[in-house]
Amino acid sequence: MKHVQRAGRVPGQIGAPSGTSRPVFIALLMLLTAALAAAAPAPLAAQLGRRATRVLDSLLDSPPLERALWGVALLDDRGKLLFGRNADRLFIPASNTKLVVSAVASSLLPGDVRVKTSVYAAGPVVDGAVQGDLVLYGRGDPTFGKRCYATDTLLPGACDRDPLDRLRDLARTLHGAGVRTVVGDLVGDGSWFDAEILHPAWENYDLSWWFAAPVSGLGFNDNSVDITWGPGPAVGAPAVLSFTPDLGDVTLENRTVTVAAGGTSDIGDRMFREPGTLRLWAEGTVAVDARGGLESFAMPDPALFTARAFRQALAEAGISVQGTTRSTTDSLRYRHLRLTPALAEVEGRPLRDWIFPILNTSQNWYADMLLKQLGRQFGVAGSWDEGRQVERRFLIDSVGIDSTLVAVDDGSGLSAANLVAPMAFAQLLRYIRTHRGWETFRPGLPQAGNTGSLRNRFRGTLLEGAVEAKTGSIARVNTLSGYFTVDGKTYTFSVMANHHVAGGRRAIAQIDSVVVAMARAVKRGR
Repeated sequence: MKHVQRAGRVPGQIGAPSGTSRPVFIALLMLLTAALAAAAPAPLAAQLGRRATRVLDSLLDSPPLERALWGVALLDDRGKLLFGRNADRLFIPASNTKLVVSAVASSLLPGDVRVKTSVYAAGPVVDGAVQGDLVLYGRGDPTFGKRCYATDTLLPGACDRDPLDRLRDLARTLHGAGVRTVVGDLVGDGSWFDAEILHPAWENYDLSWWFAAPVSGLGFNDNSVDITWGPGPAVGAPAVLSFTPDLGDVTLENRTVTVAAGGTSDIGDRMFREPGTLRLWAEGTVAVDARGGLESFAMPDPALFTARAFRQALAEAGISVQGTTRSTTDSLRYRHLRLTPALAEVEGRPLRDWIFPILNTSQNWYADMLLKQLGRQFGVAGSWDEGRQVERRFLIDSVGIDSTLVAVDDGSGLSAANLVAPMAFAQLLRYIRTHRGWETFRPGLPQAGNTGSLRNRFRGTLLEGAVEAKTGSIARVNTLSGYFTVDGKTYTFSVMANHHVAGGRRAIAQIDSVVVAMARAVKRGR
């Protein structure tokens, strides 16, 4: 028979050692407990009243998210913590990570700063012919694309309609200078940033899509091609597929079929690419009465993609290239050219226009381009690691955030290795609100009921139109951090839900309910 030890003191249990009197043991235990308590981090003291605290705790602990890990921090207009739930614990922030790169860049760089994209010749221009390679050199400008940079899209200059516009400007300048032929190759040089164009923590599945586009010193059209799909002319016919920009380098095989009205339309989820190539295919079905959709595929070599677009602009301007089109990330290959005057240059949009898509529509590629730009401008290289170091030094030294409350991995929040405490977000948001960089940062924040990711949120509540905040969402993570205004006072908050299985829609609704409940509490005077 096996020996079964009965309940009670067993070897290894904490108890009074043999030969120690009970009073002495109790005294030792009390001293040990006090020492452990002193070593543990002190809980943040919240100031919200008991009734309001019970309401918020009830919301956070109610189905279907009662098993989620919640982090909440609410600060008043003087920076006092009014309510906290795990406020100093680390959470995966998803796209709330973009608040960090946006706030740091807005603080360190003027809102009107611009970067140049230049064209250099690797040989003299003789009788209109460049006797060598023509090099297109980027300095990390993400704005060679097609998008709007303001909530009011009717403002003059608010939108760019054609991603080729500035490349055409460069081509026209070259033509005006007498250039008609390039004897050598056309080279896209992305070496302003380092050669690591894909973040190691991004998931392999994501790498085919626009939201995980490679990050290089030279980029174009968000480093993606836009594929439009819709029903064919009749049931049984292939779907209609088209893509832009069409530079002659992408092949798209159509394996789709149009089905009867009301049928499944799943082409948007069934597009694929042979890894590292420009060979794409689409499969699946589309109902004959479906509206269709648009998907954007990431291009594996941003500098080459941009150079091919520039080649098209050169051809339109009447400039021929006799060699091939290629790319480089070797910063030494054409370094000597950058010591000579450029044949043509164009300035990009100002920093404030980079911030707008990062915050308002949560554009990942812009955020990681900006993070590398911070590394290049204030560190020793245009890399993710250097950008992170710049951010970390700023958060600790300038904002005064506890170093243990932040561990940022990328600029966009696509990496699940990002970890930030709600209190850190709240402190950062309070800091930027009183900094001169606020004028760069604020216009990008989504506003409840306005253009951006809060367009349809907080309607019909006391916070309708009164919330400015950044959303965040990846698998089993939803977050919201920003400001709300009640009775003329502005409060700063961060609400983060991690490890939930309720689905994004239900988590977002719960987050909004928590924010509204906090607003009601402060309106009642707590």
